[in-house]
Order: sequence, then C-alpha cells, then structure tokens
Amino acid sequence: MKFLRAALAAGLLAACAGQTAQAATGNVLFNGTITATCTITINSNGTMTVSSNLQSLSSHNAGGSAGSAQVDTTGGVTLSVDPVTSTTVPASDTTATTWTPTFATTGAQTIAETGTATALTVPGTSTVAVNLAGTKSGTNRFSAGNYQATVTLRCE
Repeated sequence: MKFLRAALAAGLLAACAGQTAQAATGNVLFNGTITATCTITINSNGTMTVSSNLQSLSSHNAGGSAGSAQVDTTGGVTLSVDPVTSTTVPASDTTATTWTPTFATTGAQTIAETGTATALTVPGTSTVAVNLAGTKSGTNRFSAGNYQATVTLRCE
C-alpha cells in the first residue's frame, strides 16, 4: 500500500512537472488623511511711530513698519488677529488708547488689509503683514516714552 501511494504521488508530480504555475495578483490599498492645518513663523516685529498731532501711534505712520509672518497651510483654515491685551506704556500716559490690529496677505492667497477673521482656502505659503494702530480721542495725546503692544496672529 505504501508503494502504491508513493507511485501515485510520483505519477502526479510527473504529470504536473510540465505545467507552469498560475500567476496571482493582489491590490494593496494605502489611505491617508490630512487635517486642515497651518503653521506661523514670525519673520520680524513691527515698529510704531507717532503722528504729528500725537494722537496716533501706528505702524502705518511715516517711519513705521508692519510686522511680518509666514503662514504655511493646507487651506481650510481661518486667519485672524486677536484684540490687543498686552501693552506697556509710560507712567505719564494715563488716558485711554484704542488699539486696532490688522493684517494683509500675499502669496498663495491675497487678502486686502482687514481686522476680520478671513478664510484661507488655498494651500500654500503666504506672507502676512501685521499692522497695529493706537489712537487717542478728543484732546488726549500720547506721552513721551516707550510703548509696546503684542498682537497675536491666529490661524485655526
């Protein structure tokens, strides 16, 4: 019986020896998800200068300059500036100042100067110009001394 099984197996092997194996294929799928995201890199700080009537301290005044940042995004995010909450003023400046931050972008997306949150719909890199204006009203004027304010640029 053992001999018969061995002979049968040998016969099958001999019969199959001349045939080629069937080719087989399989598909391997790859999935990925990118969430809407952005990064902000600060390039430079801004400079405010005072107007001739001493009622405006602004990066828009002569000699002032906007701060600069780079925003890299996938699109699908919103760019905005927060209200100014951190300021340093001279002790002699005791009157109220209204601080107004604004921004504009060039590059992957162009946005005219605004203080309103704006959608970044296009993926890519944009350069953001951040401006700040402080204003006094009525007869109030800026005092001599050092002023500093922080503008938070937000992308979410």
